[in-house]
Amino acid sequence: MAKKKHKKKIEKIIISIITILLIMLLTYINEYIEKNTSIAAVNYKNIIDVPEYTDKIYVTVNDNVPYFEEKDYTMEAFEKYSELDEMGRCGTAYANICKEIMPPDGDERGDISSVKPTGWVQKQYNGEYLYNRCHLIGYQLSDEDANKQNLITGTRYFNVSGMLPFENEVADYINSSKEDVHVLYRVTPIYKDDNLLASGVEIEAYSVEDKGEGICFNVFVYNVQPGININYKTGESSQ
Repeated sequence: MAKKKHKKKIEKIIISIITILLIMLLTYINEYIEKNTSIAAVNYKNIIDVPEYTDKIYVTVNDNVPYFEEKDYTMEAFEKYSELDEMGRCGTAYANICKEIMPPDGDERGDISSVKPTGWVQKQYNGEYLYNRCHLIGYQLSDEDANKQNLITGTRYFNVSGMLPFENEVADYINSSKEDVHVLYRVTPIYKDDNLLASGVEIEAYSVEDKGEGICFNVFVYNVQPGININYKTGESSQ
């Protein structure tokens, strides 16, 4: 009898342990799913298929693969900025990011307050300014200051939570490499009709030397500010 009781006790302990492990596993899976779907859970085949903003600061495009071609894969540094269109809006900014064109250590960004990009109707909400002058190719990647062909009107959320993490990813990749590496980087502001304010930007990036092993993404970042209504035609806003 004692052996049976002992055996049942062991079985209960084993069942309890298995139950606890299963609960821990399910909790981990749920947390993982939430973490990896809360920002960009949806992929769109083409930029024209991207819908209006719902609750994610960015979505992936073309299975997160940029549209660069074989002929684009060069190890020469370059920067190309589109001429402003007839409405004064920025076009595509394209560069091969490397240490050669990045700002030297200790360098600080110059004043950019002289640039008033299209849709610049600044307002404050809850003590914070709505808009930033947003570099298409970030200063840390290009050493560009008040280049009007590289600055658009973007919300604080768009700039800090949307674009900056991708810029940091590229900068970290280049700075952490012992070799001179290059990342093709193209940012295209997307405007609807004759809107002065971009709905967002498509960012494509691809590390050349390792054929995309280090950096490879194609995303659309929404130019939005949660809780604020924005008139993209004019740049005016309301809470």
